[in-house]
Amino acid sequence: MRISGVNIPDNKRLEVALTYIFGIGLTKSKEILKAAKISFDTKAKDLNTKEENLIKDLVEKNRIEGDLRRDISANVKRLKEIKSYRGIRHTRKLPVRGQRTKTNSRTLRGNVRITMASGKRKVDKK
Repeated sequence: MRISGVNIPDNKRLEVALTYIFGIGLTKSKEILKAAKISFDTKAKDLNTKEENLIKDLVEKNRIEGDLRRDISANVKRLKEIKSYRGIRHTRKLPVRGQRTKTNSRTLRGNVRITMASGKRKVDKK
C-alpha cells in the first residue's frame, strides 16, 4: 500500500505502519484507525481496497510529508530572518530548546572527540 508517496510495510501492524509517514505518530495513527473502524492489529496486506481508500482519505486530511516539511522549514527561516534567539541558535547550529552545551550537544556541534589530559604528566626517565 502506498500513501502520499510512502510505501507502507505489509508485514507490520497498521498502527505502527502508518507512522512511516512523516507527520503521523502513534497517537494520530490510532485516531485514524479508530475513525476507520479498523483493528490496530490488522496488517496492511490484509486490507481490502475499500479500507485502503478510507485510510488514504483520513491520512490525507492531515498535514503530512511535503507540506509539513515545507511549513517547518518556513517557520525556521522566519525565525532566522527576524533574528530571534531561536533563529540565531538555528543559524549557529546549536541546540534551540534550552539544552546545555558544555557537554551533550555533540550531534549539533559535531562529533569531535576531545580527550582530557589526566592530572599527572608522565615523567621522562633519563
